[in-house]
Amino acid sequence: MKIVRCALCMFALLWSSIAVAGEAIESVRVWPAPDKTRIVFDLASAPEHSYFTLYDSRPYRLVIDFRGTRNQVNLDALDFDSLMVDRIRSSSPPQASTTRIVLELSDKVEPTVFPLPPNERYGHRLVVDIPGQSVTQQRVTRSAEGLTERPVIVAIDAGHGGEDPGSIGPAGTYEKNITLPVAQRLADLINADPAMKAVLVRTGDYGVHINQRNRVARRERADMFISIHADAFTSPQPRGASVWVLSRRRANTELGRWLENREQHSELLGGAGEVLSNNGDDPYLARTLLDMSLDSSMSGGFDAANLLLSRLSTVTRVHRREPQAASFAVLNSPDIPSVLVELGFISNPQEEQNLRSAAHQQRLAQALYDGTREFFIKHPIDGTVLANQRIRQHRVQSGDSLSVLAERYGTSVRAIQQHNSLSNTVLRVGQMLEIPSS
Repeated sequence: MKIVRCALCMFALLWSSIAVAGEAIESVRVWPAPDKTRIVFDLASAPEHSYFTLYDSRPYRLVIDFRGTRNQVNLDALDFDSLMVDRIRSSSPPQASTTRIVLELSDKVEPTVFPLPPNERYGHRLVVDIPGQSVTQQRVTRSAEGLTERPVIVAIDAGHGGEDPGSIGPAGTYEKNITLPVAQRLADLINADPAMKAVLVRTGDYGVHINQRNRVARRERADMFISIHADAFTSPQPRGASVWVLSRRRANTELGRWLENREQHSELLGGAGEVLSNNGDDPYLARTLLDMSLDSSMSGGFDAANLLLSRLSTVTRVHRREPQAASFAVLNSPDIPSVLVELGFISNPQEEQNLRSAAHQQRLAQALYDGTREFFIKHPIDGTVLANQRIRQHRVQSGDSLSVLAERYGTSVRAIQQHNSLSNTVLRVGQMLEIPSS
């Protein structure tokens, strides 16, 4: 009998060790965002966990106990930069079979901790959200009305981010890892232009809710919204860039929703919102004003899409030569010309390789910058620097040089090069140039 009991005990111990061996923290992912830091623990099985906070002394701490779980992650190797989470480390557990993880926090906040079941991309997860500003906010300042000319402001939205990788190429490239560097390169080109300023909707690898993306643009009083993506298809053959605008059907749906939400009227209509308030929020006037604003932004978006396609066609294959209309929620601003740019098909092996190339990303960004600048010259906004720019046609003649033309038209060599996408200063007799001048 004693032998049987010993055997049962040994079997129980063995089973327990096998069970614990199968329950592990397999990876830890950290995404600082403007409103929170999200930490995701990837687990081999559903987590058995508890947590508590220690706010009596610094550093402030959130302590999470994973019962019957071992840690396989080198926490010291985690690379993140959060204003809310200073460090993620392990600590002495209450039991040998428990893994204790400590998050050192910069402020006393109420964390949100919840498990997630497996999906098509991830297994079991424990998600920890630490609320609070976690990345340095990018702000664009504008000069007071009527004092000086201001730069035009372009909001650039790098698609996807954080737990949403977007489409995945055959070599494993995530769409989010293409859209962000192109957006950053475009922002650098725009910010190098004294007549323009850029604001990035996201500046790092974190998610931004689809409904918040154009709200960031509105908060920064952007004059244009560009959302950057990479296309994908079920077969590898399709390739080429395309530019999308909001469909009229989706626009009409959004118009009805905006009319019902009176609190948003002032936000969506700017100064016209005051006119509406002074007229008792007249629903007919609201529809008229919103409809006019929407028509203007959709028309601007269509014109911008054509210019961007023209520029993109000089540096990459174009999948669709005319702007395409679709029901993309990210394009539904009634007050800002908005476009969605598909840089190419990440599902095509050759284009996936190109999209990963820094040189190709720079060419795409340059084309988008050139098209955006041209849009604001052809559709000037009162009070902006580019409103005083004019485009002139010039056919190159013998003896012409960029410096001679810049002096003649009162512009700069760099402006002529950028506007015409010239990679060098060599001109050909008979060549047609567009000259932007003040």
